[in-house]
Amino acid sequence: MTDIRAAVAAERAELTDVLAGLADDDWDKATLCAGWRVREVVAHITTPYRISTPKVVLGMLRAGGSFNRYADRQARRDAVELTPAQLVDCLRQNISHPWKPPGGGYEGSLSHDVIHGLDITVALGIDRRVPLDRLRIVLDAAGPRQPKYFGVDLTDVQLQATDLDWTYGAGTPVTGTAQDLLLVLSGRHLPPDHLSGEPATRFTRACGGGTP
Repeated sequence: MTDIRAAVAAERAELTDVLAGLADDDWDKATLCAGWRVREVVAHITTPYRISTPKVVLGMLRAGGSFNRYADRQARRDAVELTPAQLVDCLRQNISHPWKPPGGGYEGSLSHDVIHGLDITVALGIDRRVPLDRLRIVLDAAGPRQPKYFGVDLTDVQLQATDLDWTYGAGTPVTGTAQDLLLVLSGRHLPPDHLSGEPATRFTRACGGGTP
């Protein structure tokens, strides 16, 4: 557990440095999250540090019991009310925050930060590589529930990492870096030239903008 918490803190610290170096107009650029710019994604990442559990529950009730609907509303609201500097400072102040997603443990915390960080860096073309030891933790924790949750159709496809001894599924190979394949598992469509293999077009977007 100590190692995982250290990995979470390191991931947040590195993501903070990336965000602090963005140009002003980068904050309004699309990410791999459908309909969210960089500012909405960072607002979402920092929600657990700013919004108490009772307020989250109340927000979900107002959203008809849907966490995804609540999360979208909260991120859009906070993206307007908070400046990029405030969002970066919030993340910096909570690098060692003990937040865990319900039922997800610290592996879930690491997954949350890694995936949303990649939503930003991959969309912006920033060549940041998440350390493979962190990706191993996230991929090992994903299991079959992750593609099911995100509605990813991996029928007759095997994902094969080119930089890590990791495969998922069975069928025609789709190859890519471990972090790109994590995004595939998470329902993201990647920019061209990130994946190889005949079925790769199923997981590749043809133009700009986020994708579910």
